[in-house]
Amino acid sequence: MNNQRETKKLEHEHRREVIRDRLQKEKGHSYLGDAVLGGIDGGVTTFAVVAGAIGGGFSNLVIIVLGFANVLADGFSMAVSNYLGTKSRREHVEKARIAEEEHIKKIPEGEREEIRQIFLQKGFEGDILEKIVTIITEDQKRWVDTMLTEELGLQLDGPHPLRAALSTFIAFLTIGILPLLPFIFPQLGKHHAFLISSIIVGITFSGIGIVKGLVLKKSMIRSGLETLLTGGGAAILSYYVGYWIQATFGTMF
Repeated sequence: MNNQRETKKLEHEHRREVIRDRLQKEKGHSYLGDAVLGGIDGGVTTFAVVAGAIGGGFSNLVIIVLGFANVLADGFSMAVSNYLGTKSRREHVEKARIAEEEHIKKIPEGEREEIRQIFLQKGFEGDILEKIVTIITEDQKRWVDTMLTEELGLQLDGPHPLRAALSTFIAFLTIGILPLLPFIFPQLGKHHAFLISSIIVGITFSGIGIVKGLVLKKSMIRSGLETLLTGGGAAILSYYVGYWIQATFGTMF
């Protein structure tokens, strides 16, 4: 039954008018990947700071200070890195576009031959090949876009740098703050707060992994476990590093 529904859905999506409308629709970029990456990194690094501080025997106040400082500084740093990386990719595409436009202006026949060779390698020959070359090269934007994607392998519709950065930063803050919330309530006690924080983070990591698996159409259980184990491994490592430093050098300070 599910296979029949899936087949009918695919058939509907591949009707001529549906395909035409889909291809003509303005293509947007999903920032879910930026948010998932930011959320995982925010949760992992903040909980690692919390675990290390617990292992080192620090108070709730120190844990909150270190945790919030990490969330803001590391989240901002990650967002800026994403912004600069995305902006750099867009600038690379624009630089390549300007270069191709200059080549078309100076050596149009050479650029036409490049189009001819590209589609010759795709199996087109004779009059059909020449018609394709004529259609593509009669519009400069189409011509340049084809060169950018086919010759240089560039993605024309990349993410917006500011939106990518904001998606990363907001997700980092949202998930990164969660491990710190139990420590705001002093009546819980440090170790009780750490237990609650661990439960919150475990549920959060599993949820993020499940969403990632759903989006990527992979096993949601496996994806959830992978994310959970990644965060848990970082926390365990940080805890024992903090514990070892406290036990080894604690008397020196």
